[in-house]
Amino acid sequence: MHFRFNEEQLELGRAARRFLEVESTTDKLRAAFGSDELYDAELYRRIAEELGWLALLIPEEYDGLGLTAVDLMPILEEMGRSLYRGPFFSTVCLGVNALLLGGSAAQKEEILPLVAAGEETLTLAYSEPHGRHEIDAIETHFEERGDEFVLHGVKRYVLDGVSADRVIVAARSKGSVGEEGIRLFVVPGDAEGLTRKRLPTLDISRNEAELIFEGVRVGRDAVVGADLDGAALLESILDRARAALAVEQVGGAERCLDMAVAYSLERKQFGRPIGSFQAIKHKAADMLWKVESARSIAYAANVAAASDDGLLLRELASSAKAYASDAYFFCASENIQIHGGVGFTWEYDPHFYFKRAKASEELLGHADFHRERVARAMGL
Repeated sequence: MHFRFNEEQLELGRAARRFLEVESTTDKLRAAFGSDELYDAELYRRIAEELGWLALLIPEEYDGLGLTAVDLMPILEEMGRSLYRGPFFSTVCLGVNALLLGGSAAQKEEILPLVAAGEETLTLAYSEPHGRHEIDAIETHFEERGDEFVLHGVKRYVLDGVSADRVIVAARSKGSVGEEGIRLFVVPGDAEGLTRKRLPTLDISRNEAELIFEGVRVGRDAVVGADLDGAALLESILDRARAALAVEQVGGAERCLDMAVAYSLERKQFGRPIGSFQAIKHKAADMLWKVESARSIAYAANVAAASDDGLLLRELASSAKAYASDAYFFCASENIQIHGGVGFTWEYDPHFYFKRAKASEELLGHADFHRERVARAMGL
């Protein structure tokens, strides 16, 4: 398949790079380390009001731009490149996609305009303390009591779970097993019975949380995809997010390559730049190969997402997530090797990308999980 961005998409990417190179720097990441600030709320507001990125996937009838996953790719790639620290991915790639795929008309009308304006953030809570990624591993459960649902359980590793204004929660009917009985619910972040705890993370550019549901009550209007198969809906949401994350990983991997090449041209050994040595050239060539291969499969996955081809997306999303995870970690590791001893020091940037690469590998399913998923889809 031959793919090429159109001029509008290319300009979107160029504008994103210009903006993020100034507003989302590693110096700002260092300054935020150890603070109670979850993200730069003013920067997030500007992304909504000045750039309109939060409205990109939202249909026009809900104050959005009505574009597709392909149009989102240039922004995600640049966010990965700059290690953007904010709830964009959790809100747009998880929350908005959940509502677009399964939300009721009332839910979309109430929530999506607020998201487009930058007034509310969203996230998806599906993973649990055991860390498994399979849908049938969900243990959080609900009970029906009249016109209400009562939620009990613990969710962990929830992206931006402490700051999200609304959390879309995956739970199963009490007593159900496997993929039966799965449903999604929109829960206010300040709901009675919901406790949110910030978790320590390897990657300081992302926030994760543990959410404890102790008798949280929601009405029938909180159900997402009431007439849909809950497990299939959740898989569709996650596949779109996996495809999006793969593009973000490509941006980070390419930044590692750029850093490594730049450093190899300025660092001298034996009276010449280390980039002139064949061993370093081979490392850079291998990194470039990994980046471009990951980009190809990541782009293909998002084209499938934009075309609503669920079966193709399932295979491509897992393929992209697995390969991009491997490629990013490889490039981040080689970047540190080329930098030598300074590569893991606080003052230099490579360690930030190494940590993001490792954390992103685990997010939404590690590479081995996705390789097994692709094998099953192929009937192996």
